[in-house]
Amino acid sequence: MSLLVVSLALPVSAAPKASFSLPAQALEVSQGVFSLGQAYDIASDKIVEGYAVVHKKGYARSSATRGPKAPKCYAVMADGAKWKTVENWEVFAGAGLGGAFLLDRLTHSINTWEIVATNPNILGVGSLGAGAIVDPFTLDNENQVSFGDLENGTIAVTVVWGIWGGPTFNRQIVAWDQIYNTDYSWTEDALLEPTKMDFWNIAIHELGHSMGLSDIYNSSCSEVTMYGYGTEGETKKRDLAPADVTGINLLY
Repeated sequence: MSLLVVSLALPVSAAPKASFSLPAQALEVSQGVFSLGQAYDIASDKIVEGYAVVHKKGYARSSATRGPKAPKCYAVMADGAKWKTVENWEVFAGAGLGGAFLLDRLTHSINTWEIVATNPNILGVGSLGAGAIVDPFTLDNENQVSFGDLENGTIAVTVVWGIWGGPTFNRQIVAWDQIYNTDYSWTEDALLEPTKMDFWNIAIHELGHSMGLSDIYNSSCSEVTMYGYGTEGETKKRDLAPADVTGINLLY
């Protein structure tokens, strides 16, 4: 297994540029999902486990479906594992995209999930990042969205920490971070620049992970927002499919 290496640009005053990588003990436990091990969460006073969810570039890939039933096209990371407290987050400008645009699209995408979940405040309120970007693979008191150099073929990575096992009522998510790959060109609107990655399209997918949803890889589910592959010029994930709505309502 190759390790995912991240290189994030810090504010000018905080040079040199930092490099981050998955911990040596990180294990791929399912397609595109790496366990980061356990850590102590100060806020909840509990031991939690982290996962890095890797979003790869690609188109719909054929996958067999056994039996007469159609695939569900939705999945949660763990039954009952959701946000039970509200934490705010911050976003850092990058890849030629301004902070105001990023804050607007992330807020809009979060609201899109929250409206169909009939829960008005799952991920809290966002703001523009003013300090340093911290290691996204380490549990801390920051929920950050930033840009950096990721492994080839990776569009973005979402890291979530929480309690995934044990009694369902005790499960919860306690932290999240996102990194978008600067190896790709990003745009505010891929309808106008189809050779670039559409931030809105990718971000709403990544935020599904932040709320507790898993990737879907069955090719017959390729139209849903939580389908695990994406590419330049894609905008169809901006709107949630019925299966996405069903998935988020299993948690909230």
